[in-house]
Amino acid sequence: MGDRIQSIRGMHDILPEHATAWRHLEEVARRVVTAYGYRQIRLPIVEKSELFARSIGEVTDIVEKEMYTFADRNGDLLSLRPEGTAGCVRAGIEHGFLHNQLHRLWYVGPMFRHERPQKGRYRQFHQLGVEAYGMAGPDIDVEVILLSARLWRELGLRDIRLEINSLGSPETRIHYREALTAYLRQHKDALDEDSRRRLESNPLRVLDSKDAGTRAVLGDAPKLLDALDEASRQHFDLLCGLLDDNGVAYEINPRLVRGLDYYSHTVFEWITDDLGAQGTICAGGRYDGLIPQLGGRPTPACGFAMGLERLLALLEAQQLLPAEEAPDVYCLSLGDGARATATKLMEAVREAVPTLRVLTHCGDGNLKAQLKRADKLGARVAVILGEDELRDGTVALKSLRDDEPQRLVAQTELVTNLLALCAKESLDS
Repeated sequence: MGDRIQSIRGMHDILPEHATAWRHLEEVARRVVTAYGYRQIRLPIVEKSELFARSIGEVTDIVEKEMYTFADRNGDLLSLRPEGTAGCVRAGIEHGFLHNQLHRLWYVGPMFRHERPQKGRYRQFHQLGVEAYGMAGPDIDVEVILLSARLWRELGLRDIRLEINSLGSPETRIHYREALTAYLRQHKDALDEDSRRRLESNPLRVLDSKDAGTRAVLGDAPKLLDALDEASRQHFDLLCGLLDDNGVAYEINPRLVRGLDYYSHTVFEWITDDLGAQGTICAGGRYDGLIPQLGGRPTPACGFAMGLERLLALLEAQQLLPAEEAPDVYCLSLGDGARATATKLMEAVREAVPTLRVLTHCGDGNLKAQLKRADKLGARVAVILGEDELRDGTVALKSLRDDEPQRLVAQTELVTNLLALCAKESLDS
């Protein structure tokens, strides 16, 4: 026997017992984004590495340390996508659906980053994102925030706070960057190693440092909100007013800059305290400058991405995970003749009622063993077919949720009786 091959560290199988929760989350999210008029786009998992270097930024942890990058057989440098926005913009430019057009899009799928695996942070993880193009005002920024807030309500999640900030226009950030760099140079010796390295190349990233010494230095650093130009200030004030009008509570976090270079104006994060250090479950903002940066014509854009693994962890922490789906009907049969008829009958049931979850017992096993199997799977109703029932053209129906005696029904009336029994079980459960 050969050595067993294990999955790659940080990349997990999603086993059948967890699939119900994943499906629940994805179905609720799909319903919410559809209600806001967003259309799904499906994007490749592999893109040219240059796409992420030009969009996310050369001096970012993602590009510097975390991307899975390789040369293909032609020597082209490719990467597994670390996030979805860059690929969505690339597709929009390539297919010409961005400039002078309005689009609301969403995507879902796996992303890849070579980080240190820990609870809530994996090397293969799943994101659901929305992107809106062609709308420059703060109303669309608020819409994507309201959409995410509605998703939390639909899922029953609670105690999630919204933090917002404005990065202003590119001109704002140029002036602010100069002021911040000048301040940080005065305290260079107190900064952590990463912050010292980023001081000249990307000083805004110093603002989201988690190092205690650096955070102490940042206490007296110039504030980005104080540096906003008039247009950026007006955009942010309108955003706050619309959030107030819609009853959305928020906190202004002046150090919120997000980890990606392409953001401008509005940035936001939804954060929970129930997941410890991995508390950010959704983050996004406006990125008007990204499309020309990738070769397209200037187009306003905003969006967000949320981590599905973290949302599932939060659903679990708040005891909101749905129960694993169980079959409605389990069909037992005794003997070759009965087994053949059972297969045919259950196909007729599936044809008549496609929404019923129907399992047919396959293989050997006496009645007790088959009933034990049906009970273990959590089936609601057992359909039993033996030699007597086969001869008489009947089946036995047995509720597996109460003590009511089983009863015989004609095979021609099986669907009607099954529906009635399943409906009663639903009312009783």
